[in-house]
Amino acid sequence: METVEMNSVSLKRPHSEDDVTNADEIKRQKISEKSETGNDSGQSVETVTGQPDKSLLEDTKNEIIPNEESEEQEDEELEDSDEDGDPESFADMMKHGLTESDVGITKFVSSHKGFSGILKERYSDFVVHEIGKDGRVSHLDDFSVPVDDEDPSEETFTVLSDEDKQRLEELQLLKNKETSVAIEVIEDTKEKRTVIHQAVKSLFPGLETKTEDRDGKKYIIAYHAAGKKALAKVRTATDPRKHSWPKSRGSYCHFVLYKENKDTMDAINVLSKFLRVKPNIFSYMGTKDKRAITVQEIAVLRITAQRLAHLNKCLMNFKLGNFSYKNHPLKLGELQGNHFTVVLRNITGTDDQIEQAMHSLREIGFINYYGMQRFGTTAVPTYQIGRAILQNNWNEVMDLILKPRPGAEKGYLVKCREEWAKTKDPAAALKKLPVKRCVEGQLLRGLLKYGMKNIISAFGIIPRNNRLMYIHSYQSYVWNNMVSKRIEEYGLRAVPGDLTLKGATAVHIEEGDVDNYTIHDVVMPLPGFDVIYPKHKIGEAYKEMLVADNLDINNMRHKIRDYSLSGAYRKIIIRPQNVNWEVVAYDDPRIPLFTTDLDKLEGKPLPVLPTDGKFRALKMEFSLPPSTYATMAIREVLKMDTSIKNQTQLNTTWLR
Repeated sequence: METVEMNSVSLKRPHSEDDVTNADEIKRQKISEKSETGNDSGQSVETVTGQPDKSLLEDTKNEIIPNEESEEQEDEELEDSDEDGDPESFADMMKHGLTESDVGITKFVSSHKGFSGILKERYSDFVVHEIGKDGRVSHLDDFSVPVDDEDPSEETFTVLSDEDKQRLEELQLLKNKETSVAIEVIEDTKEKRTVIHQAVKSLFPGLETKTEDRDGKKYIIAYHAAGKKALAKVRTATDPRKHSWPKSRGSYCHFVLYKENKDTMDAINVLSKFLRVKPNIFSYMGTKDKRAITVQEIAVLRITAQRLAHLNKCLMNFKLGNFSYKNHPLKLGELQGNHFTVVLRNITGTDDQIEQAMHSLREIGFINYYGMQRFGTTAVPTYQIGRAILQNNWNEVMDLILKPRPGAEKGYLVKCREEWAKTKDPAAALKKLPVKRCVEGQLLRGLLKYGMKNIISAFGIIPRNNRLMYIHSYQSYVWNNMVSKRIEEYGLRAVPGDLTLKGATAVHIEEGDVDNYTIHDVVMPLPGFDVIYPKHKIGEAYKEMLVADNLDINNMRHKIRDYSLSGAYRKIIIRPQNVNWEVVAYDDPRIPLFTTDLDKLEGKPLPVLPTDGKFRALKMEFSLPPSTYATMAIREVLKMDTSIKNQTQLNTTWLR
């Protein structure tokens, strides 16, 4: 097997009715990341090619980092770029971003010639099904609700008017001075009153009800039994209305969430809003990114399947089903991985090229690089901030986060940075930010609170996962570079001095045992105080790289415990499972090329495709383990540079 150097690539996108939508998405430029516990979510441009005359810019929050979910969406979110400006100005700004070679992504393992194609021309061209810890692939195939005599009637969800619901919600959340809400019973029967009582108590936890006669009319009076104390009690994640939940029923309702063009946290925030509960009562095994159709399992504490199923009538781009009650929540990282169904449209490769590429992916695999979204997209990569943290250089950390930078950013961020550069006044810079929850706003609030001489405490205001994102990005940067050196030096075979895992323990491969191992057994470390390094040249290369960054590989403990790196091991080659592919012809770029779970539930027929269409598409399926990036697998097939910088520089004329 031979390794191949990566050539620069270019891409072209055919015009379609989606162009305007995609152009807006491109301008919005969001890229997401997650924290290092086992999976990604996360978020880079997803078009690809090997031909210099074709180019394409795609939505930059496209990338499903499907298997970094337990990394808790650590990949950094880039704030929306200015909506103003033409494609040229946007492309010019993106010239300051990163390319793959900037973060150590330089090698391929296959020898086939690259070819062009378009990934995620439509978000429905990228489908992700979660694989649970039992190996079962999540599918939405059942809308039925478990039968439970304790559940209220269906009328419970429709008996209250929108005005009643608004007033009850304000009462529940103590948003006004009212101590109660009176609901007139129009059709006064005992059954009607019972339904209203049930509706208030089930839809607005924390409220109690009673019936009163007023001027000869019956009213249901809703009130807080114990005021704010009761509200505080019922709104905790661990104790939502214990008295109303049957003992025989599992405390957690598990369900399959099918979503389109929404990331997992956005979806949970929407569900929380409709259910009037806090998002922290939901749990999941991994986050899934936005620009895709994804299917995953979710668990929620003491919300009935009936209430969840009712949401199917009012939510756009979501469907909930496969309900069951269990006694446990879900935990990040418990999944085995994800199964992908991907369409690459308008491919140019010959049948032989495609066969070679897909056979190589199935038999050899791809280099398990950390994808581009791990490192941000502006002129200040996240790994640089991580390096400054590890160096204990807090002035540099502050400067890198706040200083003006070229690149695509929202106008208010540009003004904030300019104010900071001019005045070094956190209060003045903060006034330029209408949104204070971004990293810049959080750091400025910290500086305002703790002062310029206590940057460590000021930085600590930023949520822990966001802070750890920076140092994990630096680890990933080192790992990518070292793996490229390892493959360049020794190729695709195990050699003496390599590392492999025996259980959870890393051991060196000895000369006498080397024939018992293949490249698929080899792991390499992310730098830290609790790992060992290869015994060949690459072990020294780790040390040299860290020395060049003013770090000591033998002392990776930081005086602040959170920033001490224990390290970890990562396989250098991943061989996807369940790899299948098919080349299909099509004429209309807007039609779907396969059926989804929802299509099947709704009885939609398979798309009818021409035998000799104007375009060709490669439909591919594969499964990946946690903590691997699907775009790195697709990169291997198409021989592409996945960086936004590369793709925006090639050609943006289609945006006009």
